[in-house]
Amino acid sequence: MSADFTNLPFRPADILLPQNCDYDKWAVVACDQYTSQPEYWERVEERVGRAPSALRLILPESSLEGPQVEMDITDINATMAAYLREGRFKTLPGAMVYVERTLLNGAVRRGLVGMADLTAYDYEPGSDALIRATEGVVMSRIPPRIAVRKNAPIELPHAMLLVDDPACAVIEPMAAQTEGMEKLYDFDLMEQGGRVKGWLLGEAQLRQVAEALSALADPEAFAARYDAQGRPVMLFAVGDGNHSLATAKECYERQKRLVPPEKWDTLPARYALCELVNLHDASLEFEPIHRVVFHTDPQALLDALVRAYPGARRGREEGDGLPLRYVWAGGEGVVTVPAAGARLPVGALQSFLDDWLMDHPGRVDYIHGEAVAREFAARSGNIAFLLPPMAKQALFPSVIHDGVLPRKTFSMGEAHDKRFYLEGRKIR
Repeated sequence: MSADFTNLPFRPADILLPQNCDYDKWAVVACDQYTSQPEYWERVEERVGRAPSALRLILPESSLEGPQVEMDITDINATMAAYLREGRFKTLPGAMVYVERTLLNGAVRRGLVGMADLTAYDYEPGSDALIRATEGVVMSRIPPRIAVRKNAPIELPHAMLLVDDPACAVIEPMAAQTEGMEKLYDFDLMEQGGRVKGWLLGEAQLRQVAEALSALADPEAFAARYDAQGRPVMLFAVGDGNHSLATAKECYERQKRLVPPEKWDTLPARYALCELVNLHDASLEFEPIHRVVFHTDPQALLDALVRAYPGARRGREEGDGLPLRYVWAGGEGVVTVPAAGARLPVGALQSFLDDWLMDHPGRVDYIHGEAVAREFAARSGNIAFLLPPMAKQALFPSVIHDGVLPRKTFSMGEAHDKRFYLEGRKIR
C-alpha cells in the first residue's frame, strides 16, 4: 500500500538536489539574515568564488533596495536556467528528505523536506486554513520578493513549517531508520552553520509520515487538545519564512489568472518546498528578535514612546505593564507601557515604531542576538530595544484563538541556525 497524502497539505515533491559540486560552497544561509551586516555576505562571496552555489540563485535582502536589483534578478534567473541546462541537479521524484542539522551548540534539529500545498495556506489575519501564518505579513515587503520569484524556473526554500506533535510521531521515528535509507548528503556548513545530513525516505517511511499527520489533522482530536470546539483544524504554523510563503502564494494566484481553472491544480506554483519541524524538537528554541532603529534621535524617540501610551513610565515597577528595554550610546533603561491593547511587549513596541517612522527620519531592522543589537546601539544615532523570548508552547494556542502575532515576534534560533539553501524544485 502506497503512502496517502491526498488530504494533507504537506506531501512528497520532485526534489532537485545539486550534483557535481562542493556542497560546503553550494549551501548558503537564508537570504533574510544579516541584513545589516554586509560583511557577512562579503565573506560568503569570497568563500564561494566562482564555484556553483545557491548564492547565485538567491538575492540577499540586504540587496533588495540596491541600485542594480533588476539586473541582479535577471542574472539569478539566467543562472537558474543555466544550471538546469548544464545538468547541475539530479531529480528525486516523489521524494521527502529526512534532515538532521547539528547546530553550533551541538544540538540536533530534525526535519522533513517536502512541499506545502498553497491552497491550504492563508496569511490573512483571522484565517482558518490548515497552514497559518504566525505573524502579520507586511504587504509592502511582498512586491520585491515577487519580482525575484515570478520568472524564476526553480525555488530554493528557507521556509520552515512547525507541527505541534508532542508524541513525536511524525519526524522523530526517522532517526532510528536511517540505516535502511539512502544517505543524500553529509557535510559542514559555512559561517558557524554547523553540520547537515539528509536521507531519502522510502515507501515505508512515507506511509508512517502520512498516517501520523492524518492523526494530528483529526478534527475531534484537534478540538479536544486546544479547547477549540467548532474551530477549523490548524495543522501547521509557519515558523520561518512567513513572507516567502506569502510571496509563493501571490505568485500562484497570478499564474491562475493566466490559465483556465481546470489547470489550476496542476500548476507547479501551487506548491512551495519547505522543511517541516516539530515544535517539540528539543533543539528548537524561540529567540527574541530585537529592534534597532538607525539614524534617529534616540532621546526624542524615547520621549515620544512615553507620550504615546497614557500611563507609560520610565523604569520598571511591580505590577501590570509591558517592559520595553532599550540601550543606546546615552545609556540603557526600561519604558513600561500599559498592557491594555497588546499582549506582548513586541506588539506595543512595533505599533509605536511604525507610527514614529512615518513622520521621523530613521529605519528599523530586526536583529538576531543581543550582542549584535548592543553593538549597533553603541553607535551615534542608533537605539536598540531588547525584547524577551516567547514560550514556544504558547504558539499554537495563541494563533488558533487570537490570530497572527505581531511581525518578527520570535526567531527559531540564532541567525547561523537558520535553514541553509540546498534542495530545490521546479516551479514553472
